Amino acid sequence: MKTVPFDIIVIGELNVDIILNNISGFPEIGKEILADRMSVTLGSSSAIFANNMSALGNRVAFIGKTGRDSFADVVLSTLSKSKVDTSHILKSDDLATGATIVLNYDQDRANVTYPGAMNDLKLQDIDFDFLPTAKHVHFSNYFMQPGIRHDLPELFRRAKKIGLTTSFDPQCDPEEKWEFPYDEMLPHIDLFLPNANEIMSMTGCSSVIEAIEKLKGSAGIIVVKNGCEGAIAWDGREILRQPAFKNDQIVDCIGAGDSFNAGFISEFIKGAPLKRCLEIGALAGAINTTGAGGTSAFGSLDMIRKTAKNKFSYTL
Repeated sequence: MKTVPFDIIVIGELNVDIILNNISGFPEIGKEILADRMSVTLGSSSAIFANNMSALGNRVAFIGKTGRDSFADVVLSTLSKSKVDTSHILKSDDLATGATIVLNYDQDRANVTYPGAMNDLKLQDIDFDFLPTAKHVHFSNYFMQPGIRHDLPELFRRAKKIGLTTSFDPQCDPEEKWEFPYDEMLPHIDLFLPNANEIMSMTGCSSVIEAIEKLKGSAGIIVVKNGCEGAIAWDGREILRQPAFKNDQIVDCIGAGDSFNAGFISEFIKGAPLKRCLEIGALAGAINTTGAGGTSAFGSLDMIRKTAKNKFSYTL
């Protein structure tokens, strides 16, 4: 394998999460409710993934766009502290950094997102001379990035031509339209990483297995996350199943899917067998639930190993 400065380049959205916990009910028009706790932390699927990939010991760089404001300071300082290269994050003078207000209710949540600069990332913002400095490229949150969404088949085609392996997590569609050109996209994707609801919504299928059956002629490896039910993968020949690692004291599930991706891809780019990739993905997703937000459980590799051992009896 070629020697390059980075293991992975992450391309995608950047925003902060304003997380409200211990909320007294659900908001209603004309009424006010209270939250007992609030935190402002690194948000966005792509950024949480990048942060946690780095914590797992990978060399990570990021391509994205923020404003020039205090939320951008949170994003950039958090990623830099986690040793993610931010030299290719563009800063807009005209747009604000995105923010998501997260109303957290046990294992579920309601989000309100202001996209800001994430809407403005475009194909022409991608430095294609920079991509060969990595082995792998990852993109997340297709439906929330209209500026680049329709050019993603071209982005991934060029990444594959350069010689990179690729991964893609579509995330949810706030408009519930689920219009996705999988015939154009998936032939250029090595790892397709939706969750169960996403893959069924995108395909119009009523089960994960039916959805995999519909897509397996186009995609490479399909990995479907399904929370406490674990994960299912299609490797081109057979279905593999991975049970979840159970946490009976969940703090929250914010970013658990992104952490699963980080664990899975961390092993994939090392050339590990798919079964190992699934196992470490499930472990990383479970570790995520032991801390608040998407990154607090991934402070360092030593911290991750201690949690794996003490909480899940797993030696990482």
